[in-house]
Amino acid sequence: MIRSRGNGGGGDKRLPARWILLLCLGCFGLGMLFTNRFWSAPDSNGEIISQRRQEQELQVVSEDCITKRKLGQDKDVMGEVTRTHEAIQSLDKTISTLQMELTAARSSHDLTGSDGSPSIKTSSQQRKRAFIVMGINTAFSSRKRRDSVRETWMPQGEKLQQLEREKGIVIRFMIGHSATSNSILDRAIDSEEELHNDFIRLDHVEGYHELSAKTKIFFSTAVAKWDAEFYVKVDDDVHVNLGMLAATLAHHRSKPRIYIGCMKSGPVLTNKNVKYHEPEFWKFGEEGNKYFRHATGQIYAISKDLATYISINQPILHKYANEDVSLGAWFIGLEVEHIDERNMCCGTPPDCEWKAQAGNVCVASFDWNCSGICKSVEKIQDVHARCGEGNGAVWSTFL
Repeated sequence: MIRSRGNGGGGDKRLPARWILLLCLGCFGLGMLFTNRFWSAPDSNGEIISQRRQEQELQVVSEDCITKRKLGQDKDVMGEVTRTHEAIQSLDKTISTLQMELTAARSSHDLTGSDGSPSIKTSSQQRKRAFIVMGINTAFSSRKRRDSVRETWMPQGEKLQQLEREKGIVIRFMIGHSATSNSILDRAIDSEEELHNDFIRLDHVEGYHELSAKTKIFFSTAVAKWDAEFYVKVDDDVHVNLGMLAATLAHHRSKPRIYIGCMKSGPVLTNKNVKYHEPEFWKFGEEGNKYFRHATGQIYAISKDLATYISINQPILHKYANEDVSLGAWFIGLEVEHIDERNMCCGTPPDCEWKAQAGNVCVASFDWNCSGICKSVEKIQDVHARCGEGNGAVWSTFL
């Protein structure tokens, strides 16, 4: 029994029953309150865990979207890089073309000739467009060779002009002048020019040991006068099929720096008593070494920018004893594609004849042991008859 001490009296009192009842109800209520809180905790934790899982899933989805977006952006970036690279290539090609045109214009203004040289003296005169400009190397003493070429593979008169107009193929005998001004040799060439109109006169003193210098001057003069895709040098004792030459070069017209011919690498000759002695043999290493690859001198072709390069750098291009070696040396260190075209160095019959019968007509034919057709004046007619492509072939060639 619960007792209570009174303020005034000293006796004990019993608590009323209603207070006991209220106390019990209060304890019960507090117990229910704490019980509900205790059992509701797991549900709250479950909600929290579920909420965290949802957040993680949303984060994964978000990261996946970001990744896909980044991949898409990467593809876009690569596409932009590709387009930019193509634009740079196009711009580079345009700049290269403009540089060549500027150089050609400068050459046209600066390069002057003498003794009837066709070199342009003013930049106001536009260069003629052409596909091929061919210079046939000749000498004062080679009138019979020139006539034999005119009678076989080189068109004459109106046909020569028609070939230039319709096919863009320009063919000229190239020759300089003698050491004596207005000599009988020069006057003979002037008379021949009046008759045939098929010369290009160079500001060059003729001489066998000056072929490297003559080659430089030919390309510079040709670049100044004609805006051609290819420039070809050929000797006057070589037989050429013009249609095959044009078709062969047309295969390479999209390439920028082409050097095409029969590539060789002959020995560097140190003996002073031999024909092709190289005075600067020591530059090519030990005795017995060979030259670098270069096209044989009987016939070769170079593209416009290489001819322009020669024109620009003519004063500082070194001349070796052999013209073909000199040309090959000028391209060492440049980004030049050397094309070994064996159809440009067929032998005379029966070699070129067998190939023609098999449908593989040669571009050019000559004898290696003579560095040209042996006794070409007498034999070139036979070579033309047996190895020629036919007089109408060049007119039907698709360029």
